Amino acid sequence: MPRNTSGKLRIALVGTRGVPARYGGFETAVEEVGHRLADAGHEVVVYCRTAADEPRPETHLGMQLVHLPAMRRRSLETLSHTGLSVAHLLAHRVDAAIVFNAANAPWLPLLRAARIPVATHVDGLEWKRAKWGGTGKRYYRVVEALSVRWSDALIADAQGIADYYRDEFAASTEQIAYGAPKIAGGRSEKLADVGLTPRGFHLVVARFEPENHVHVIVDGYRRSGATLPLVVVGSAPYADEYTRQVHELSDDRVRFLGGVWDQELLDQLYANCATYLHGHSVGGTNPSLLRAIGAGAATIAFDVAFNREVLQISGRYFSTPDDVAVEVTAAEADPAAVRRDGNSARVMAARYDWDDVAARYEALCARLAARDFPRSRPSGRRREQPATPAAPVAVLPPAPRRPLDEPVPLRVAVGAEVLPVEAPTARAAQA
Repeated sequence: MPRNTSGKLRIALVGTRGVPARYGGFETAVEEVGHRLADAGHEVVVYCRTAADEPRPETHLGMQLVHLPAMRRRSLETLSHTGLSVAHLLAHRVDAAIVFNAANAPWLPLLRAARIPVATHVDGLEWKRAKWGGTGKRYYRVVEALSVRWSDALIADAQGIADYYRDEFAASTEQIAYGAPKIAGGRSEKLADVGLTPRGFHLVVARFEPENHVHVIVDGYRRSGATLPLVVVGSAPYADEYTRQVHELSDDRVRFLGGVWDQELLDQLYANCATYLHGHSVGGTNPSLLRAIGAGAATIAFDVAFNREVLQISGRYFSTPDDVAVEVTAAEADPAAVRRDGNSARVMAARYDWDDVAARYEALCARLAARDFPRSRPSGRRREQPATPAAPVAVLPPAPRRPLDEPVPLRVAVGAEVLPVEAPTARAAQA
């Protein structure tokens, strides 16, 4: 295939479940970035992991879809589907490929042999996930190194991930976070369908995996004196034992809704919760957290650098069930403070814009197509003794509680600087 000289590129997005986005962060990124690239005139091909009995549309929001099967085993599902996708790519060449998930690194040499420039979105620290046994953890450690060695560029969605690859492998990354959807408040009609009222519940949205700490949240809520119910949205394939554990920790104030695929209902849950509790700990910048702050949800998050990087001073943090109990009880006792935290969260969300994210992917793909990247890559060998440890994310402690009408002076860390940001008053935001 002759190289595109018009400035418009043929771009492949590989390694996810595909679109329409119904599952997780990668799929959301593919949909949000892919349709913007298509709107800009690029030819975007998305590889979709599709079962025989599922619909197979040819296009979605301007993107071309290629449907391929996968082995339905947790350890092989992603890798088997990506292998078929790469085989298809070898016969249907593109100007640039974005491969999502370092787990797919074993297929990168085929793309390189075919001279298809490739960037790998490495995701989070997958080897820290409890769902993987010893073999799985070792595999993820290996594919991190292979991604460094065989990718023309690496994409990290959080500063903590970029720091990890710099310190562990002396590898640079393109740091491109996800966008935060701006979810307007005011609509709540779908809450009645699940028996809820605005500001009348606490919310969790997460796959049931130990590193998402749903068990800690449910246990902490059970220990609290909260009167509002805890609504838990989510489930997980291959996690029956963990799901049973979470249910056993609950009491009759906890409501499990399972997976919610109605996006309007999900948005209204985020926009109308009293607090959103976020337990994710290893996956970098999390789309569910971004959706929550985009909806102005007052957020209580598990205390790790990834979450503090997003929330800064707008968040409250927990590490133990007792912390959850304290924060949930305090939130119910001080609704004005909750509104202030929600207003602060909306300001933080403005830093995560999908248009900017898509523009950065477009620039990266243009560089890949022009082969504007170093010809030699890092070796993929781990440093025995990392150089100077990564500087921690600049995070300020929670501001003291203020009167409801007083503006909240937010401060956002940008590099080594901490910049003031004017936030609306809580009452102005309610107007």
